[in-house]
Amino acid sequence: MRRIVDKNLVELLIQLRFTPSAKRLRQIEATEELIRSIDPDKQYPWEFVHFRITGFMPARSVQSYLIPGRQLLEDLRIFVTRLSTIACPRVDQLDEPIYRLGEVASRLGVSEKTVNRWRRCGLVARRFIFPDGKKRLGIRRGVLEGFMEAYPELVERASRFSRMDERQRREVIDLVVRFAANSKGSLSHVIRQVAQATGRSAETVRYTIKQYLRSHPEHPLARRASARSSVRDAQRVFELYKAGVPISQLVQRFARSRSSIYRLINQRRASALMARRINLVPSPEFADPAVREQILAEPVELPAAPDGLAEIPDALASSQLLPEYVRLLKQAQPIPAALEARLFRKYNCLKFMAVQCRSAIRLSNPAARLLGQAESYLAQADAIERALVAANLRLVVAIASKHAADPAQFADLVSKGNYALITAIQEFDYTKGLRFGKQAALAIAKEYARSSGKDIEISRRKAASIASAQIQLRQSADLAAIERARQSLTEVIQRELDERQQYVIINHFGLAATGIRRKGKTLQQIGQELGLSKERVRQIELVALQRLRKALGPEEFDLLTR
Repeated sequence: MRRIVDKNLVELLIQLRFTPSAKRLRQIEATEELIRSIDPDKQYPWEFVHFRITGFMPARSVQSYLIPGRQLLEDLRIFVTRLSTIACPRVDQLDEPIYRLGEVASRLGVSEKTVNRWRRCGLVARRFIFPDGKKRLGIRRGVLEGFMEAYPELVERASRFSRMDERQRREVIDLVVRFAANSKGSLSHVIRQVAQATGRSAETVRYTIKQYLRSHPEHPLARRASARSSVRDAQRVFELYKAGVPISQLVQRFARSRSSIYRLINQRRASALMARRINLVPSPEFADPAVREQILAEPVELPAAPDGLAEIPDALASSQLLPEYVRLLKQAQPIPAALEARLFRKYNCLKFMAVQCRSAIRLSNPAARLLGQAESYLAQADAIERALVAANLRLVVAIASKHAADPAQFADLVSKGNYALITAIQEFDYTKGLRFGKQAALAIAKEYARSSGKDIEISRRKAASIASAQIQLRQSADLAAIERARQSLTEVIQRELDERQQYVIINHFGLAATGIRRKGKTLQQIGQELGLSKERVRQIELVALQRLRKALGPEEFDLLTR
């Protein structure tokens, strides 16, 4: 299913879901009027779009920007369809006739596919409840007449479309069979050749062959048409491509067109990119395109890692590698404060740009340009991360030496400390003006404290005394204080958070209207209910928790998050 590209329009759709039904219908009709006035070749400010739909200007916190007309038409078409799913009027209660898509096609003498193509040009369809009680897409008579007045040539040209008779259909099928026998390319390539030879569209030829093969499944072309790449074949194509096998060889080996091979490769690249977790510390300056361009264009010389350090594994399997490991670390030079700040700034900006590119990629048809940009940004960020890790490995060894009781434990602590160092790099906020070494040392020490706590053996007597103390504490708990904390928590949530933030917090942490805890929903489930991605729900929850942390006392906030 197609998605709305503009994020502010997505948020507006979520907000309008909670408006009264009568007001929603007026907003749908206002959106239909807006669609009829959009010129695909122009750009429109977000304030204009918001005002035309709702009747009031958006919040000042939203920065002004322009939306291309072609993208806006597609987004508004999806906007109307989804919003009308919530507020579906009954056909028999309306003052004007409502036509189903098939009825529109019959009235104008075109196919239903043509009607769907017209929807991308501004023919607005939304959901109605028809007499049989089912919700279907329909088009109001006024909307249809307005579209015919706006695009008379388009409607007339489509109505003059000539349908093939049986003789012409047979000629097309014979040409496809003959071209396919003399070609090693894909069936799509053959269809394009036949379309060029006959003057028909490729879609017409493809549909003719599809209908013929459906009634003749034993025909050799049927096997060729169904030769779709399996998941294993697609993975094999991607692995060979990464190994450096030329595209021409992949085309011959898998009997597919170049475009099909590239599509398989790009889909695998997009899947890998979507599955990657990108941790970054956002900065307000990243929102300015000029500042981003300046940051990315600034040359930053990465400090060189000692020769041979990369050959030693991150997880030191034995203490035999430690002497050589420590010797190499002594050659590493610390990073000056000014260079460190520039590295972290560029590191997070590169990840920010990668996330921006990734959000614009569609898994069904990923754009190679966006994939290349996102992968390039991440490759540069990974190079900076490796340089920061190599420059701070001496810190890990120094802290591990203070916690280790024997050489075997020292090797294990170094390995754990290296992973804690990488996490600290990904979470370091360079905008505070602090040196990274202090936060890294704290993160490594915390990791050692957690790991050492798991290894402590508590005696039975000590464990029994701890359990007894816990029971006494539970028995002496002030139940009235807990109830007051729950009531205070509910009041603060309703006062400090907007409607969508309340929905996320209450459902994720399992709070009923009274503040009593129940089984919470996952971020994925909440995202499906609100029409948002899991990452967007996580961002909304983070903002809400920051507000609650400021407004709640320690007891109430602990009651929420524990």
